[in-house]
Amino acid sequence: MIVVTGATGNVGRPLTQALAEAGEQVTAVSRRAAAVPHGVRHVTADLTEPAGFAAALDGAKSLFLLLSGDLHAPEARPAELVRLAAASGVRRVVLLSSQGVATRPLGPSRVAMRAVEDALRDSGIDWSVLRPGGFASNAFAWAESLRTQGTVNAPFGDVGVPVVDPVDIAEVAAACLLEDRHNGGVFTLTGPEVITPRQQAVVIADALGSPVRFNELTRDEAKAEMTRFVPAELADDTLDIIASPNAEEMRISPDVARVLGRPPHSFDDWVARNLAAFR
Repeated sequence: MIVVTGATGNVGRPLTQALAEAGEQVTAVSRRAAAVPHGVRHVTADLTEPAGFAAALDGAKSLFLLLSGDLHAPEARPAELVRLAAASGVRRVVLLSSQGVATRPLGPSRVAMRAVEDALRDSGIDWSVLRPGGFASNAFAWAESLRTQGTVNAPFGDVGVPVVDPVDIAEVAAACLLEDRHNGGVFTLTGPEVITPRQQAVVIADALGSPVRFNELTRDEAKAEMTRFVPAELADDTLDIIASPNAEEMRISPDVARVLGRPPHSFDDWVARNLAAFR
């Protein structure tokens, strides 16, 4: 059995679907009750309470570990989840980490994620680490303002990174869970091109067939919005990257193509698949 955490999110949902379609027994874990594919077992659990999570690991051979925002808070101990998985008999873990672990190793949330990666390497079980950059799905944050005002609100409008489609992350995760050849791999996952927020707004406008206004936020305005959903430390680490990405953060990684045998999806592809959210 394969346990998928964050199973109702942008990565977990397509991963759960892909594993179920591959004929695997899957346990989908989320904080709240949710619809899951036919044949998938659903367990409600909060990863900030490891004792409750232990029940979801009963009988599991593999685990996809996605850490929610509150597990990046200073008082959190997410590395304990790796030790719990090993103690429960899990034989393989695929961790959704962050590119910033390598490119911004001193950021508070990156230090915590590095500790999880280190715990995984020291666990004695098979592992793979996925380090995506910016997510194409971050554009969902613009959905309400697009629907009601025809506006995209974002900071650093002309600074770009190669955002990755969460479906690509999910498909790489599935490959790592199912194929031994990816054991011990650290995969940097990006899209096929650098794209700025202003350019993303143009892509959405073209897909909608209607004009979209771009409203550039200050850093403080963007942080205030982000901290509604994630700890301040994680918001700051993220804003540091999107304000001034370094050369490695702007590099197009070959890892999606190496694992999947096809190019990564573009932002245009992601918008076409999710256009209904912006109408």
